[in-house]
Amino acid sequence: VQLVASGGGLVQAGGSLRLSCAASGPTFSSYTTGWFRQAPGKEREFVAGISWSGGGSIYYADSVKGRFTISRDNAKNTVYLQMNSLKPEDTAVYYCGIGPRLEPSRRVGDYDYWGQGTQVTVSS
Repeated sequence: VQLVASGGGLVQAGGSLRLSCAASGPTFSSYTTGWFRQAPGKEREFVAGISWSGGGSIYYADSVKGRFTISRDNAKNTVYLQMNSLKPEDTAVYYCGIGPRLEPSRRVGDYDYWGQGTQVTVSS
């Protein structure tokens, strides 16, 4: 499985970005994709997750609820993270991960494959 994350950049506070995570190669019959972020000197933290099976369960971190939206395009094997009303504290490297789970997990260890990360910088 290969994941390619893209869409990061520099944006002013209040602005928007859309991240993409494209998957290629063999995938699990049931799996979930999660977005995480890691700021300098901090641990990688959960941002949002979506399952590919069934109705597509979605979870968000409390810090991004109401501002970020995760979605999927089954035909393109791609998951998106629409980020609105960005804040300076959203600055981090954003990673997408995939793991063989029915429901999204907030734990880094539950994801087996990771993309290369994309930098998001929000200026004040």
